[in-house]
Amino acid sequence: MKKVLLTDCPDEKGLIAKITSLCFEHQLNIVKNNEFVDNINSRFFMRTELEGDFSNHYLIPQLARILPPKSHLRLEGQDKQKVVLLATKEAHCLGGVLLKCFENALNIEVVAVIANYDTLAPLVAGFNIPFHVISHEGLTRSEHDKAVADKVAQYQPDLIGLAKYMRILTPEFVQQFSGKIINIHHSFLPAFIGAKPYQQAYQRGVKIIGATAHFVTDELDEGPIITQDVIHVTHDNDAAALAQLGRDVEKNVFCKALQLASEHRIFINDNKTVVFR
Repeated sequence: MKKVLLTDCPDEKGLIAKITSLCFEHQLNIVKNNEFVDNINSRFFMRTELEGDFSNHYLIPQLARILPPKSHLRLEGQDKQKVVLLATKEAHCLGGVLLKCFENALNIEVVAVIANYDTLAPLVAGFNIPFHVISHEGLTRSEHDKAVADKVAQYQPDLIGLAKYMRILTPEFVQQFSGKIINIHHSFLPAFIGAKPYQQAYQRGVKIIGATAHFVTDELDEGPIITQDVIHVTHDNDAAALAQLGRDVEKNVFCKALQLASEHRIFINDNKTVVFR
């Protein structure tokens, strides 16, 4: 059996030796190990792929006793992560994820898609995935988010992906699923935050455009960044052309972020992330 040990703790000498020695005592083989020290905040991060017999449940308690106070430890399996996708009308990010899942190219299982319009129902039906329409019309933002949150909770997902979900989530929704919500933003953050980033990019005359996947917080488009990518553009590209060119970047970056999260490669470090590739 294979599992991933995730360690996030205050930095001190000998941490790697303590952790790996205890894994050896439990007869666990280290397949791969990645570590990083945030020297400014004196914080240590380590992702350790292990294989062996995990029937002994004392590894985490024993590690907690020998590591510094305020350590965070998790032992995660490598099964596919359950994901609920939220969408509006745009198909490229949603379709990109569904196609990669169909090809078994992502370590996730999309258990449901929830949208505030029925536009994407035919797309989702082709993949035999539950599709729920929860209209925002006639509801306050809080009422709508409560209805969406209740439906999401029924599936008990590991992750929630905002596949071009063009609505600002309430603090209550974000808090309920804190650390689980991944958004794709159609610009290279922190540039062009908010609405119409391609129009902003065109007016600024940029020579590259990009996309950013980040965790969602109460601050619009300010959550910890997971991954980004860019493509080159020219003066010939108007705002509509930039948006068209950007769709492939958005799709690829969104899929990459979901894959990184599903493989337990991301640590949230204040308003940044540590990502082990």
